[in-house]
Amino acid sequence: MLLPPSKLPEVGTTIFSVMTALAQHHGAINLAQGFPDYDVAEGLQDLVTNAIRSGLNQYAPMLGLPVLREAVGSTYKVNPETDVTITPGGTAALTTAILAFVSTGDEVIIFEPAYDSYAPAVLLAGGRVCPVPLLPPNYQPDWSAFARVLSSRTRLVIINSPHNPTGSVWSRTDIDTLAGYLDGTSTLVLSDEVYESITFDGTEHVSVRHVPALNQRSLSVLSFGKMFHVTGWKVGACIAPQKLTEEFRKAHQFVSFSVHTPTQAALATWMTSTSLLAELSEFFQKKRDLFRSALEGSPFTIRQCRGSYFQLLGTERVRRQNESDRMLAERLTIENGVASIPLSPFTSLPGMSDDALRFCFAKKDETLLAAAERLHRVPAV
Repeated sequence: MLLPPSKLPEVGTTIFSVMTALAQHHGAINLAQGFPDYDVAEGLQDLVTNAIRSGLNQYAPMLGLPVLREAVGSTYKVNPETDVTITPGGTAALTTAILAFVSTGDEVIIFEPAYDSYAPAVLLAGGRVCPVPLLPPNYQPDWSAFARVLSSRTRLVIINSPHNPTGSVWSRTDIDTLAGYLDGTSTLVLSDEVYESITFDGTEHVSVRHVPALNQRSLSVLSFGKMFHVTGWKVGACIAPQKLTEEFRKAHQFVSFSVHTPTQAALATWMTSTSLLAELSEFFQKKRDLFRSALEGSPFTIRQCRGSYFQLLGTERVRRQNESDRMLAERLTIENGVASIPLSPFTSLPGMSDDALRFCFAKKDETLLAAAERLHRVPAV
């Protein structure tokens, strides 16, 4: 039987699955995939157990449980009825937004390196990806390159701050610059803000929701998994003004329809009764600082990290001649017992992998210290 052409001929298995499988096979410490290795708060576990036992086991409303939308509305000062949709994770929200607004031939600007789900979703929608670099070493937007690719065909601009994989954070100046370029256009903004509660050293996260020049043209995506250390629950949210939400929900109802009911109920109660969200930056800054301190004197260069729970380490002194970043990540996993993520799968632009690997520090302190000890033993070249 002849199969139709692939819609994603250049796409293989995501690097997260590849490196996690390699880590498991070799018994390596997994600092590759972005999930915690510490347990969920007992109070939150009790809430979801109680929700299941109380009978909340059937379909939730398509928009999300009212109590969770109300919790989001109260926390983020938006209308829960018209502006909030609960989704099965942040990635599903991003993909749904792209499917809702991107048509065949539309252009989508993506700042690279970028989370690896953006471009395939654009291609599935029939759009064309227009990459713009985030310039190392601090990964700030290249506005000259942005101006060159912005056109009347630009349907959507995707931004991500705090940023995965680099740990950079967009400044208010960057956000205002974006608003200036889009003034007078019909271009929309899809803002991936799943790490919005994780910034360091007094760095401020500026949401598109708080910028009047962008608010009415923007959709922002949140992740409860990132907020409350429950990545396996896959619950997220999309916040957007009413007209954009109406279009988003048209696609959402046929992509997933609804989201796991008992976890929504548990998250709604937890979100309104805990101070953990406000303490998230301090929690992860301690882990970042512990990991960075433990790596001092190692052959790796410790890059700036202003947000998210990812630390880039420069590999200039450990990368062998003609060794790609992916080959290096695989070697460190197999020979040194620490798994990381190379940057090359996050970009289509030449030279943007920039001799660095991404390490997740959302781990127990003892996990981070053990990983750092192993990384100290990597020989310099």
